[in-house]
Amino acid sequence: PSRADELALLRAALEAEVPVLGVCLGAQLLAVAAGGVARPGSGPQIGWGEVAMTEAAHDDPLFAAVPDRLRVLHWHGDTMDLPPGATLLASCDRYPVQAFRIGGSAWGVQFHLEVDGTAVEAFAGAFPEEAATAPGLLESAPAELAALARHRDDVFERFAAFVAGRAERTATRAFFTRRA
Repeated sequence: PSRADELALLRAALEAEVPVLGVCLGAQLLAVAAGGVARPGSGPQIGWGEVAMTEAAHDDPLFAAVPDRLRVLHWHGDTMDLPPGATLLASCDRYPVQAFRIGGSAWGVQFHLEVDGTAVEAFAGAFPEEAATAPGLLESAPAELAALARHRDDVFERFAAFVAGRAERTATRAFFTRRA
């Protein structure tokens, strides 16, 4: 599929208030679909680093239980400007937009909350030059992932519960129903 197809799907999901969780490129595409801008950043942000939750995150359906500061895996070189009306949920000094919500049913996360040890090794194996810019990336992964696991699982469990709660809504059901 082309990026145009992906953007059209995201726009349709936003319009129908279908739950969306975009990670990294998915977050950038979500921002663009809602009227924001994705663009090259000042350079890669790769490795373990801290993000700070905003005040809005404290009341967010997904991020309410996440501590004010969280160490996560960064692996990107692009950044974005939020679309109008989006709520910033997490930030860091280098790239301020790290997590956001659009409306009441769509979230974008620039960092990699979804990773496990296998994924970190796969990233490093697929992109060795980038991995080399993050000394200790693989060696520190077990401890970093152990500290992240509870919060990662909580966010994804909250998203799954949110999706399940929305599944009863006609718009969500209709969005996933094939048309002849």
